[in-house]
Amino acid sequence: MKQKSGSGGIEYSLIALLAAIFVMLMVGACATKPTPNPMLDSSNQEKEEAILEKLAQEKAAADIAMADARNRIIWAVNNNIIADFPAEYRQASSAMAAAEISYDNERYVPAKMLAEEVSKVLSDQFQETVLLNRTAQSNEVLYCMAAPAGAMLLPSVTPSMPISVYYQTGTNQNFNTEEYNRIEDNPFKNPLIDPVSTFSIDVDTASYAIVRRYLVQRSELPPKDAVRIEELINYFSYDYPKPAGEHPVAAQVAMTTAPWNPAHYLLRVAVKAKTIEAAAAPPSNLVFLIDTSGSMYGEDRLELIKKGLGMMVKQLREQDRVSIVVYAGNAGVVLEGISGSDKNRIMSAIEKLEAGGFTAGGAGILLAYKVAKEHFIKNGNNRIILCTDGDFNVGVSSTSELERLVEEKRTENIYLSTIGVGMGNTKDSRMETLADKGNGKYSYIDSLLEANKVFNKELWGNLFTVAKDVKIQIEFNPAKVSEYRLIGYENRLLARTDFNDDTKDAGEMGSGHTVTALYEIVLKGDDSSTAAQGTTETQAGKTPPPDDLVFQQSTVIPSEDLLVCKLRYKVPGDGNETSALISNRYTVRDIWVDLERSDDDFRFAIAVAEFGLLLRDSPYKAQANWAQVITLGKMAKGVDPEGDRAEFVKLAEQAQLLTDQKK
Repeated sequence: MKQKSGSGGIEYSLIALLAAIFVMLMVGACATKPTPNPMLDSSNQEKEEAILEKLAQEKAAADIAMADARNRIIWAVNNNIIADFPAEYRQASSAMAAAEISYDNERYVPAKMLAEEVSKVLSDQFQETVLLNRTAQSNEVLYCMAAPAGAMLLPSVTPSMPISVYYQTGTNQNFNTEEYNRIEDNPFKNPLIDPVSTFSIDVDTASYAIVRRYLVQRSELPPKDAVRIEELINYFSYDYPKPAGEHPVAAQVAMTTAPWNPAHYLLRVAVKAKTIEAAAAPPSNLVFLIDTSGSMYGEDRLELIKKGLGMMVKQLREQDRVSIVVYAGNAGVVLEGISGSDKNRIMSAIEKLEAGGFTAGGAGILLAYKVAKEHFIKNGNNRIILCTDGDFNVGVSSTSELERLVEEKRTENIYLSTIGVGMGNTKDSRMETLADKGNGKYSYIDSLLEANKVFNKELWGNLFTVAKDVKIQIEFNPAKVSEYRLIGYENRLLARTDFNDDTKDAGEMGSGHTVTALYEIVLKGDDSSTAAQGTTETQAGKTPPPDDLVFQQSTVIPSEDLLVCKLRYKVPGDGNETSALISNRYTVRDIWVDLERSDDDFRFAIAVAEFGLLLRDSPYKAQANWAQVITLGKMAKGVDPEGDRAEFVKLAEQAQLLTDQKK
């Protein structure tokens, strides 16, 4: 008996209220607090005293509303409503954060209004609904662990708190040893020289959560290399057509104008994987490899992982097997091969996890693979899920050694996914590499909301692979296209020959996953070619195009087609390592749509891409600007039940503010 959210009206009213409050704050931003001036005449003195008295009354009213709202937020955290009521949690926490900002700026009227909105969302009636929902499940264990009073959000009912307090805050924010792989933006290419673009799909989402952490928790722009545009785009779900027929994946293509360069065009390649219902999914052998070293101490690290695991436990089935391996100085097995039906035992093991000691990630991985092999399920989902801040400093800790280990075990059908936590010590490059080599997904958790997304809402999609080694190859017609550039996917590029090479590893797509790729292209006849500006990658002396191309062999072959889109994939678990091919040709007429008439998903993906170009300060950002990102993001919000797209707009506004402050 799970209570469904019915708060669409509340969400829209809250957005309108927040917009109104924002205008009020901007209008009054430069105002100063009036103080009595003895040089004024008595009438003016009386007016000023009246203003002060009114301000005091407004503050007193705000104090009452704020205290009630804060207590309701504490109740929401302690009762862990995020598991069953994520929309209400997001609405309340967003309003509370805005209320705190208003209160700090002595704008007591809007602070009171926002606090009352929190109390409205988390009303007594709503609390009764939650309790009834829990009571209806009284014959089951409440598997989502509640945070200790004030542990995640509020240490106590204090006069005011910064916005970052409503997200998971780090314990080592001033000690930064984070590592990111260097990224150079893909250049424009000439299809006469480079007729094809080949890349592996990517379903990782860690970059978006890391960017959000910087913008919200640190009030800083993220490092350029932490911004992987394809992960920003693919963080969001899109309503793409489901696969039909024999294939477990389907690809669609569309094209419109590039808002940051109206003389250029954007090509979207949209891929959708089929959905497997949890009841029909194969059994899982899950080994959670959890870092319990001293660096994992804190609410934003091990405690956050524990809460996420608690959210996951309720979804486990009898046929699933769960093991927990920990590592801190010495690796050890906490739980081994327990049925998913034994939820009490699993929860007990999770609750007892504590941080302390040195890190020996390599030794832990070896033990995790041993446990996974001992409980291997034929034709099942055998996966290790590594949860850590990435601080591998003892044992098998070189990247090359770990890569070889993970690649070897991948051939035995034991996959590996990674989940990063913590601030200041994130080894992003290593976490991404391990997940890529292990046919897994790399996620980063910066809050309870994200923990709910990874461990609960998207659990089955992250666990069950429906297509592996998924590659995409686009051949552009040089008679129609003068230049093209793939936006993002810099560390997913493949050689042309890799596309037909079934021994070449590529990305996996899970149940219901969507993948989006954007190309910026210049059509023939446009005078906007960047070749004259020296930004096109020159490749003189390169081997002539191969004979298997559609549009050119020794000469360009006349065709009205703009491009050919090819996709290769393998079906996991059937023992057949020969890939299947999907190939389609498209003309401009087939795929063209005006930007204003394009679907919300297309426009929103474009807004996120422009967001990434600005954060990276890309040499290809052209006329990109924050106002355009925010406007396009708002227009394309569409159906947003979890508030993810609305949150994106807020992040863009925060990024704009931080960018302006640097000028």
